[in-house]
Amino acid sequence: MQFPVSSAKAQALADRMQRLNIREEDIDESFIRSGGKGGQNVNKVATCVVLLHRPSGTQVKCQIERSQGLNRYRAREMLADKIERAILGARSAEAERIAKVRRQKRRRSRRAKEKMLGEKHARGEIKALRAPVRRDDA
Repeated sequence: MQFPVSSAKAQALADRMQRLNIREEDIDESFIRSGGKGGQNVNKVATCVVLLHRPSGTQVKCQIERSQGLNRYRAREMLADKIERAILGARSAEAERIAKVRRQKRRRSRRAKEKMLGEKHARGEIKALRAPVRRDDA
């Protein structure tokens, strides 16, 4: 399959699809006219790519790029991502990325809470200095 990307990227995609047992013969590819930005080009040319992987029933639609060739490449990447998520579940790269972001946010919110409590404590000490002086000798 020939795509308007570097041969290294095309080969990497082919290897990934082979690893996930996605064969070109199992993919139904159709083209429709895109919408959105792109002006006359997207109105005249069928640049939107729809892929259906028959064995898994997985379908993806890609109209990110203005050219059909790039959308074909991107659609196959999206299909591989989707099938990989279905196969690997929690161990997929996307799930690991989401888990990493969650850990970072948890760490960030813990830091924010500690900072807020520290500021509150400092403010309390300042207020304590304003309290009237009590005398116990009277």
